[in-house]
Amino acid sequence: MNYDGIPNYQFLLNQIVEYSKLKIEYGSQDIIEQMKECYQNLESSLNTIKSLSINKELYEKEPDDLNKILSLRPQGPRKLWNNFREEEYLEKVEGALLARMAGCILGANVESWSIEEMESWAKYSGDAFPPINYWSRTRNPGVIRYSKCDYTEYTKDNIKYVPVDDDIAYTLLGLLIAEEYGLDFTTEDVGKAWEKYLSYAYTAELVTLNNLRKGLEANIAATVDNPYCQWIGGDIRSDPWAYIAPGLPEKAAQMAYRDAYLSHRRNGIFGAMFFSAAQSAAFSLEEPLEAIKIGLTEIPEQCNLAKAIRWSLNECKNIKNYKDARAAVDDKFKGMSPVHTINNACLVVFGLSIGGTDVTKVLSETVAMGLDNDCTAATAGSIVGAIVGKRGVPSYWYENFNGIIKSYLNGSEEFRIEDVVDRFKSLAQKAYNL
Repeated sequence: MNYDGIPNYQFLLNQIVEYSKLKIEYGSQDIIEQMKECYQNLESSLNTIKSLSINKELYEKEPDDLNKILSLRPQGPRKLWNNFREEEYLEKVEGALLARMAGCILGANVESWSIEEMESWAKYSGDAFPPINYWSRTRNPGVIRYSKCDYTEYTKDNIKYVPVDDDIAYTLLGLLIAEEYGLDFTTEDVGKAWEKYLSYAYTAELVTLNNLRKGLEANIAATVDNPYCQWIGGDIRSDPWAYIAPGLPEKAAQMAYRDAYLSHRRNGIFGAMFFSAAQSAAFSLEEPLEAIKIGLTEIPEQCNLAKAIRWSLNECKNIKNYKDARAAVDDKFKGMSPVHTINNACLVVFGLSIGGTDVTKVLSETVAMGLDNDCTAATAGSIVGAIVGKRGVPSYWYENFNGIIKSYLNGSEEFRIEDVVDRFKSLAQKAYNL
């Protein structure tokens, strides 16, 4: 993928806006008509771009149809546990959930910041960098996230529960979907759950939710006015399916497919399937990168995401810290959106490679890499947390949660961690009885 040919549209649009204002201020008589014509020309150009043909050979390697996806996978284990191991599961799923939430909270205050901004903020606040604990202060005191929690509630001395975040909300929503519609839920069921529970959504999810509310069917809701269909939203929703299907990467990936298909296509879907399979595999493994390798066996072998993950695995030998990781990704994927599935997935791989089974180092280095770092740290945390279990997660990451998770889901704004773990266990038992 080479984005070098894309002009600086934003500069041109800003110039159009500002010159339009200037001409209005100068009393130009023709400006209104010219603005209308300019807008129509822009609309026409957009429609032309949207209608351009795609590379059919590439699409054959990146199908949206599940059966075609399955036919293009490399060989894989598909099933790592032959029976449900309740005691082991409870230890590991709680570790995965706690480390996921810790990574998300650690990244929330510096989400999408540059490395330089984070380094400067750490120096100002007196925090270590890469961060080895929650940030001691926020740059946004008094600013409310999701109409629920002040940014200060994500800082070290002010955490009283798990504050709200979409990465965490979708984990809980996956639980509700499986409970209400069963483990054979459909994409249509996911759409119904979104309309019922979601009070916030962004990019691909917001487009999809609006399309559903306009009456579009769930199976096509991702295809209308959605240039974000390969962004990270599908894979941040991947973890509940792994928690429901521990040691069953194929089953986890197929549930992730049905969920992601609502809002994403191609590599957006593959990201969800890949990470769900990797997290599922992590329940039965001792090394994070082994989980990544199994995740690759559940997506098309020649899709762009798979190629990028194989590149990152090979590149791990050259990656010693967060700076190396970010530089490698920026060079490899120059011009890619900072919230794309592919570049962020590679940062997860690098975070797991650097940190291994050290939860703190995994979260620390992954957040320090930037891009969509609350998402990447949450996913990396979920994988390493499933491997080491709750006993392997330092208690300072979760002791101030006080067993409570806050959410913005309609009618389900507070969950108890103990109850969430038990509910996932009940679903996982069902997965092994199907």
